[in-house]
Amino acid sequence: MSWSDKAGAVLENDQLHLRPFVSSDRGELATIAFDADIWRYFVTRIDSDEDLDRFLAVAIGDTRAGRRIVHGIVDKASGRLAGSMAFGNLAEADRRLEIGWSWLGRDYRGNGINRWAKYLMLRHAFEVLDVERVEFKTDVLNIQARKGLANIGATEEGVFRSYNVMPGGRRRDAIYYSILRREWPVVKAGLEAGRKLLRPASELAA
Repeated sequence: MSWSDKAGAVLENDQLHLRPFVSSDRGELATIAFDADIWRYFVTRIDSDEDLDRFLAVAIGDTRAGRRIVHGIVDKASGRLAGSMAFGNLAEADRRLEIGWSWLGRDYRGNGINRWAKYLMLRHAFEVLDVERVEFKTDVLNIQARKGLANIGATEEGVFRSYNVMPGGRRRDAIYYSILRREWPVVKAGLEAGRKLLRPASELAA
């Protein structure tokens, strides 16, 4: 079974249920996706019904084709869609993938959903897909995302200058982070305990 087959599995714990999008999710997505704050650092935006239709079609198409595995994040407390997170850049031969394309609706931020979603995706990556490296990237200007990645123990690796063009024409500098297999036990323990590591996981695991 290939990574793209395994990566599409349903992931869950007591807080969240992560599963690939389906066409019937459009109505719920429309209640959370039209928020400009979500898309401030994204290379694409959802500003219109056409944008939302395109987002959902691409998410479903990419997942079916194995290009990315795009999960809808369901908050079990409310039973509602809270946002999205994806596996991408699937390099199975090198046992490497990226976790990203992450966003949450306004009502679902700051209450642990992002942490638990990353925990479920990282656990699946390291313990089911047997990856050696998980990478993340974000806009160098996205201080909140950078702090969040540092807090879970991801190691900052460096900036790729003028990486891609943003809506409006700005050239984005992208900053990369990673977690390696040998670092996962420390990162996992920190996520399960809800604590911030605040140092590279490689230092803590040394």
